[in-house]
Amino acid sequence: MKKLLLASTLLATAFALPAAAQDCNVTVGVVMELTGPAGAYGQAGAKSVEMAFRDFNEASSADGCKLSTDTRDSQSQGTVAVDQATQLVNIKKVPVIIGGIISSVSIPILTSVTAPAGVVQVSPASSSPTLTALGREGKTNGVFFRTITSDALQGTAAAKYAIDQGLKKLAIIHVNNDFGVNMVREFAAAFEKLGGTITSTTPYNEKQASYSSEASAAMSGEPEALYLVSYPVDGATIARAWISGGGPAKFLLNDGMNSQEFVDAVGAQYLNEAFGTSSGTSKTASTDYFYGAYEAFSGGIKPDAPAADRSYDAGAIVALAIAKAGSGDAAKIKAAIPEVVAAGGEPIPAGKDGFAKALGLIKEGKPIKYEGVIGPISFDQYGDITGPFRLWKITDGAVTTVGEMSAEDVVNLKAELAK
Repeated sequence: MKKLLLASTLLATAFALPAAAQDCNVTVGVVMELTGPAGAYGQAGAKSVEMAFRDFNEASSADGCKLSTDTRDSQSQGTVAVDQATQLVNIKKVPVIIGGIISSVSIPILTSVTAPAGVVQVSPASSSPTLTALGREGKTNGVFFRTITSDALQGTAAAKYAIDQGLKKLAIIHVNNDFGVNMVREFAAAFEKLGGTITSTTPYNEKQASYSSEASAAMSGEPEALYLVSYPVDGATIARAWISGGGPAKFLLNDGMNSQEFVDAVGAQYLNEAFGTSSGTSKTASTDYFYGAYEAFSGGIKPDAPAADRSYDAGAIVALAIAKAGSGDAAKIKAAIPEVVAAGGEPIPAGKDGFAKALGLIKEGKPIKYEGVIGPISFDQYGDITGPFRLWKITDGAVTTVGEMSAEDVVNLKAELAK
């Protein structure tokens, strides 16, 4: 009887072990824009996820989860992204996809692949309000999370920043996709209520050899500056067409144009009156770690490259959620994602040592709160985060932070303008 009781006790203890004590080797799908107009984002983002998984695996040592990635190129196209994501889910049986970067890639992956399959999706940089709307409508199956704030707020922040910088009469050229249309809609509503004037709005289609006709059309109405909502490659072509056609060398830029590639392609001498907004960061120990280690790991990509910081956070959160779940079960990982950034948990910085601390706490059944490279992170019921907005200016060829708007200030402004 004593032997039977001892065996029963050992069996119960085994089943009661924390999730992280279980053995798990999990492959995570990564669908990023490695080529095409958003290639600069995807290359930086993929390296960041790889770095986060490297740090996690070094921390996990011999007895924990070992993570690997299967990285696919969306070519910055929704149809290609869906095909790659479908292969990852149906053939490779991945429980998580990290990606895409741009909304026109993330949305079709979500609606066509991950939501129907119940596979978790974490986007580092897709900011379209459509993603929130899909959640409200019950169309995401609760599987979608993102480590960037929605353009519903960023458009308002950009409008206020433009007015504060004296940019009160703007033409707009924007990429003709979900991201560009939504950003311009939110911006225009706020900008005009703040007293600004929009002289023209010109959409463009991606990957054209020339944008002279769009630049020429946007110059009607004698604008004082151009609000350019684009990506680095196409954006540089448009900016050059604008300047060569006689447009004023004054620009308001979206977050993705915070790119050295864009600055170098246009010419620093033409961008000394270029301003922009980005989903911001609140500095943490993770920020210091990432900025000190990423460039060497990535082979020369700068840590302030578009989407680099928040892609590391996406990878880190996925890794910790898998550890918390103790397996590659998508439903358990989905449930664990909010838990690894929950208020009241022990703060966890990025890097091997931080992840080792997290794994120890998870084994003990204690709560953790990963502190992101972009700052403290928490998710609402639609997988959205709220955070500050960074205000920047290009000076002598370098992007320089000149201020910040808190999420609370932007929410309050948006509410005031809606009256």
